[in-house]
Amino acid sequence: MKQRSIRFLIAAAALLTTALSPALENPAFRLAAIFSGNWQGTTPGNSLAIRSTSLSTDPQHQYDLFFEVFGKYQEDNVRLQGVMRFDPSGNDVIVTYVPHFDPTVTGLSPNADVFTDQEARSACGVNFKPRGDGFTSETLGSSCALAIRGATTKWTIEAEPGSLRLRDAKTGETMRFKRVGK
Repeated sequence: MKQRSIRFLIAAAALLTTALSPALENPAFRLAAIFSGNWQGTTPGNSLAIRSTSLSTDPQHQYDLFFEVFGKYQEDNVRLQGVMRFDPSGNDVIVTYVPHFDPTVTGLSPNADVFTDQEARSACGVNFKPRGDGFTSETLGSSCALAIRGATTKWTIEAEPGSLRLRDAKTGETMRFKRVGK
């Protein structure tokens, strides 16, 4: 009896590994998995928190995340929320952030994936490239200024399991975040 249970567990583990293998090879899945969860700012003056949760609304966009940033950065109160869409492009991933300007919209709202014309026009996209066990990208400067208040310069973004780093390409100002939960 014990021998049969062990064989069943081994077969189940092999089946699960085979079923997950295509998802693990998908760069959009890998990057969305890195961004998902709860994050806390770790650099001085960065009391921001990030919460990103799965928002699967249609089969074409299985890895969408509802993304929220809130707290204080230096002396400014910050509150941003919107949807991050992860689209594979070969080994790269195109991430589009579409903001929600209505603060009452949450990841649990029935209209979390519905946007006003102004929100849709404010969308911001960046191309992430694999690097090491994570991904790296650079914003295009002012193209994200409407979606992300104050993002008027180029920023580099490094996303790795357990850590996020945003760095102003011109001034070197850096914001780091560590994952504090799933």
